[in-house]
Amino acid sequence: MIGSMDGEKTVAQPRRPGYGVKLVRGPFVRLPAHELACSDADELLELVPTLTGPLAADLFCGAGGLGLGLEAAGFRVVLGVDVDDEALETHRSLHAGLTVNWDLSDDEVVESVADLVTRAGISLVAGGPPCQPFSKAGRSLMRDLVRTGRRQRHDKRRDLWQSFLRIVALSSPEAVLMENVPDMALDRDMLILRMMVDELENLGYAVEERVVDTWRYGVPQFRQRLILVALRDGIQFRWPDESAERVTVDNAINDLPSVEGGWRPLGGAEGWAPYDRPLTEFQIRARAGIADEDRHKVFDHITRPVRADDAIAFAHMDASTKYSDLDPSLKRYRDDIFDDKYKRLDANDLSRTITAHIAKDGYWYIHPWQDRTLTVREAARLQTFPDRVRFAGPPSAAFRQIGNAVPPLLGERIGSAIREALGLQRRSPVPTRLVAEELANWFRESQPRRIPWLVADERWLVIQAEVLWNRLADDLVPGAWAAIRTLRTPAETLAAGDLLRRLARHWGRERRWEQLRETAEYFEAHPEALTEAAPASALAAAPHVTAATADLAVRIVPGPMEDPVLVTYGVLRVAARFQGEPVDRVNRLSDGRLAVARMIGADDSAHEAHLAVMELANGYCGPGNPECGPCPLESWCIEAGHLPVQSALPFAATSRARTQRRATAL
Repeated sequence: MIGSMDGEKTVAQPRRPGYGVKLVRGPFVRLPAHELACSDADELLELVPTLTGPLAADLFCGAGGLGLGLEAAGFRVVLGVDVDDEALETHRSLHAGLTVNWDLSDDEVVESVADLVTRAGISLVAGGPPCQPFSKAGRSLMRDLVRTGRRQRHDKRRDLWQSFLRIVALSSPEAVLMENVPDMALDRDMLILRMMVDELENLGYAVEERVVDTWRYGVPQFRQRLILVALRDGIQFRWPDESAERVTVDNAINDLPSVEGGWRPLGGAEGWAPYDRPLTEFQIRARAGIADEDRHKVFDHITRPVRADDAIAFAHMDASTKYSDLDPSLKRYRDDIFDDKYKRLDANDLSRTITAHIAKDGYWYIHPWQDRTLTVREAARLQTFPDRVRFAGPPSAAFRQIGNAVPPLLGERIGSAIREALGLQRRSPVPTRLVAEELANWFRESQPRRIPWLVADERWLVIQAEVLWNRLADDLVPGAWAAIRTLRTPAETLAAGDLLRRLARHWGRERRWEQLRETAEYFEAHPEALTEAAPASALAAAPHVTAATADLAVRIVPGPMEDPVLVTYGVLRVAARFQGEPVDRVNRLSDGRLAVARMIGADDSAHEAHLAVMELANGYCGPGNPECGPCPLESWCIEAGHLPVQSALPFAATSRARTQRRATAL
């Protein structure tokens, strides 16, 4: 059935058990190229002088969601690169210029793209390179891979972020925009992200990165993306203001007609469902650009057929119902494994994240008031694609392209902020590399007074100090450390047991000594757990060794497998005061981790810079009144009142010659 066209919602009735819809494949959408599409680089170079506005390249472009947003912000996307033919067909239909299937893991392709960016005068290089972590490579190897341009042979996808960096290094655009999954910022080491920031700063860019909740910018779904913006010559970027209102699923799709699961219009790919009118500001925006003859049509409003038993299950669900809540007779899957196998969206809230998984099944995206899964058009709406956008290929390809896309509205908001920043030409505050160098130099020249075992060179020294002396009074710490700093192995600690027991009893820590004895006996039996190659989890397996203690030991004495960024409350407090943002109270696992990474970087100073922040947190920048005088960052600290948030402090500018030398090194 087609629902009412007056904007009111039509609530479908539960289907009878015998009802079923035959699986219908297609329609298969073919799209014409944009009227200004180019077939090769020469045509592109002839086209660009005729275009107005700054130009952009969209690498790993997919269907062009990010590009649509950038165009709405005033950029002209003239180069799109990907390896998905159906997504490229969609992109080519939306954008002027050159859209090509090129493999960016190929060095020759990377150099060709960089050359084209330079010759075309492209000012913004944007994209979302896959950034899968290197699970086996050590920190020094990873840095070497970046700086020499070498690649891991077993998985080209792991190298694409290096390709992205190299294109930037070779072409030196005014602006860089990278988006990715938030796992890059939530990763324990954050190493790829830290290295990207380090390399971009070394090329003369001021870098800002943030895990963005897209709903804060008007996208009607729970979707997080990591956004990195880098502006050449140290130009400062400011994040756009959040949207005044939160757009719900109902705001986004309640104007679309009701359809049965599996319904297909007459006319195949050119078929349509009748459309009345937009009812909300979001919907008015979605209908912008529709041709007059299509004003009362909506395309791609099609979805999968609904099995009879699924229809009954859907009818028994509201937005709060879990799959495990359903009557056993309605379940086709184990509810202990698939607790959230089915999810009806809440009309009055945000959608769950639209992902490429929607191409395989739509059970996570059951319509708020109709007993079916989402249509292609509804999924596109929740990703903020305008209704004028069609998607090449069959419905499964359309769903995949939509799920993989950057929401165009997010691209527009970030793109507009980039244009504003380039216009204002404000200089960014002090770069990460300089902050890290100051911290590292201070740490090398001073003696830690609150956590003296920060200078330990054996993990056992850290573990025994934490187990025995953690939270000891400040005036007792030097003597306590002196008593154990020569006990470099568990065997030596056990041999000194009588002395340590007496000292622990004197300071009211006799029980802690008993715990340390058990810990030492464990590591005597498991010496491999104390090697630098062992992960923190191996340390935490010992009795009385908490995860925090294990992480600290690995941080102080890092091995080839782990280089963790620790976000203790104290460390976050230092970052919050230094940067003038409440990262110690809000989103400490995303914004907080990024704030700490922004202080320590990824170059040779990073390790000691991190230790310096920990010493500041425990010895100088406590919860009460901080002792700012000895802090190496006092002159740059926003809370100390020396550096305003919108600083005019000159960035360490990089000349074009230095940029080219750096590009050669990459």
